Amino acid sequence: MTGLYVQVKLRDRGVDLAFEVEQGEVLAVLGPNGAGKSSILAMVAGLVNPDEGRIELNGRVLTDSEAGTSVPPHGRSVALLAQEPLLFPHLTVEANVAFAPRSAGLGHRRARALALRWIDEVGATELAKRRPRELSGGQAQRVAVARALAADPQLLLLDEPMSALDVTAAPALRVLLRRVLREAQRTALIVTHDILDALALADRVIVVDGGRIVESGPVHDVLTRPRSGFAARIAGLDLVEGRIEGGVLVASDGTTVSGAAESEVDVDASGVAVFAPSSVGIHVHTPEGSPRNTFRVIVSEMETRGNVIRVRGATESGLELSADVTAAAVAELDLVPGASVYFAVKATEVGLHRAH
Repeated sequence: MTGLYVQVKLRDRGVDLAFEVEQGEVLAVLGPNGAGKSSILAMVAGLVNPDEGRIELNGRVLTDSEAGTSVPPHGRSVALLAQEPLLFPHLTVEANVAFAPRSAGLGHRRARALALRWIDEVGATELAKRRPRELSGGQAQRVAVARALAADPQLLLLDEPMSALDVTAAPALRVLLRRVLREAQRTALIVTHDILDALALADRVIVVDGGRIVESGPVHDVLTRPRSGFAARIAGLDLVEGRIEGGVLVASDGTTVSGAAESEVDVDASGVAVFAPSSVGIHVHTPEGSPRNTFRVIVSEMETRGNVIRVRGATESGLELSADVTAAAVAELDLVPGASVYFAVKATEVGLHRAH
């Protein structure tokens, strides 16, 4: 096959998963800390060998545990862009970028021409003669992108490339990466905690938790209709897990949630109820009136988000939910951490989806 195929097990880190990335596609890997995301990159890059598995890139076998095949990192045609630029401190920007093609066997003149081309591509021509200590964080990461692309890799791996940058440098690098990935239709795998990276760069996303893939699909679908707790949190949505029985979701603690079910949701199937914090009302007493789902919670924290206050609370069984209300509502209800209140959401605002 063309593109990337990964099927691996790494026992000491609890990783057991399989996925494919089509040629020219960008796949984002999301998940909480310790989920196994960086282990995936390490195995694809050849830095770690899986206990079991097979990795192929454009039809070429890079790793095959049964056959004892393990192509070394420098022979994989894979470039890894890490959180830190990792530039050689004693070399100029030009020499750093030229290092990749020189390592591939190109002569000095051709390697220099290629380096200057990529330095220009990332908008760093004026930095060519500087050394890494003379660069800002954003400038150094731009040079790292140029060095990775100068190697002409078949696959680009990005490990939290924006995490070490300040709020002004990160957006610029995100724009740069989107351009260089899209214009050349490069195959890439990006590990990130930032949903903006997935939205700006990726075609598809997989959510990894506990070493397993718990959710996958187009970025838009995963973020608007999440089916895992982590995806719901980064999308800013509330999620309740359970089983769907007769058009109602029943959580493990017996809590029931009514909503609009997808057509493909089976009766008595594992599922999730998803709703937006903006659709949740807060009441001091049990609400009456139109049919709605009600949760008794203890307020844990409050956070200002633009012109609303996000109020977080947890039920007695530990279910964590959020509601967005105005500052006036917070004052009127006398909301403070530790207060016991009711979160309520109309059934028409809740989506019931099959769980992966």
